[in-house]
Amino acid sequence: MKHFITLFVSILIFSAGLAQDQSTAAPNGPKIEWENANFDFGDLSQGEKVENTFKFKNTGNAPLIITNVEVTCGCTTPKGWPRDPIPPGGNGELTVAFNSAGKYGRQNKVVKVISNAITPGNQIVFTANVLTKD
Repeated sequence: MKHFITLFVSILIFSAGLAQDQSTAAPNGPKIEWENANFDFGDLSQGEKVENTFKFKNTGNAPLIITNVEVTCGCTTPKGWPRDPIPPGGNGELTVAFNSAGKYGRQNKVVKVISNAITPGNQIVFTANVLTKD
């Protein structure tokens, strides 16, 4: 009976160790790591058109595929992003344009990147302070 209990306790300890190792293992898949996910255009004159290129890297272990880029306002336009899969360790860029016509004051815009990445919250943000033309 002593041997049975010792064996049972050993199995429990071993199983707990395996479960812990699995929970701390890095998940498989593509991951987007932004060089800088936030950009501030600073002060703009109303009607000014500007753009910025956001750079990223696939730090995962599978190809990254960007299927869409969503904006919340017609003043924001995604101008380009990679259409081909980005291999692990590969780099990419996403260019976003902003038209300040009809805008005034502090602008905070979120651009959502739709992809197969396993990292949550794949979005970039830009801000601007639009001044009226006097």
